[in-house]
Amino acid sequence: MTPELIQTCGDELYDAWRERRVLAPLLERFPAIRIEDSYAIQSRFVARRVAAGETIVGKKIGVTSKPVQDFLGVYEPDFGQLTSGMVCSESDGIDLSGLIQPKAEAELAFVLERDLIGPGITATDVIRATAYVAPCFEIVDSRIRDWKIKIQDTVADNASCGVFVLGNAKGDPKKLDLALAGMALHRNGELHATSVGAAVQGSPVNAVVWLANTLGRLGLPFRAGEVILSGSQSPLVPVTGGDELVCRIGGLGTCRARFHGKAAL
Repeated sequence: MTPELIQTCGDELYDAWRERRVLAPLLERFPAIRIEDSYAIQSRFVARRVAAGETIVGKKIGVTSKPVQDFLGVYEPDFGQLTSGMVCSESDGIDLSGLIQPKAEAELAFVLERDLIGPGITATDVIRATAYVAPCFEIVDSRIRDWKIKIQDTVADNASCGVFVLGNAKGDPKKLDLALAGMALHRNGELHATSVGAAVQGSPVNAVVWLANTLGRLGLPFRAGEVILSGSQSPLVPVTGGDELVCRIGGLGTCRARFHGKAAL
């Protein structure tokens, strides 16, 4: 793709996000689009949000489970950038009126106390650099019509970032077995799904290692204070106003997400 077309696609995604509307899949319109093109489009999309006043507060890892990788036809994770406009709180709940076609996923967040600069990062490095881990919900959203995405589409769309909420529980990763810690997800008071940390690349730590080294090769460090969402440990859950989700991670605690308002679709 030409630089001009990359910019145009990034601007289209930004406008779709701002106006809460969907676009036809990029891969459908541009069959020759490469992953590298998609990340360049993502950069343009995120740059427009930053230019409008948001700041980068972290990164997210997506496509960490084998079923999702098989569906998208790719066999490594992807990543997106978290901005200040995506941060929600447990106490305020999540307003769906700013989203288009939201789905929730439960996962583990890492909050860093010092920089991590790859490549060459190990699991030990990640654990030592982490101030704490917390249960969280990421509410993914897609600017692509009907979630009809392949890897090129979701990468360009900033890894389908929507908003996220961190639980108040904080744990020391040096004292937790993050691979074996079980997760239970309740939807409106009923058990919806169970999982374990090993479902994410063998351990959520491994996913963060992958991202630190991948971004390091691109000259993008993790910075102290950033939030790293390590990848979903639950199925995607469509949400509407009035829903309440609670995830509990063994040995750590809970995160609660209450939803109000109405999404665009």
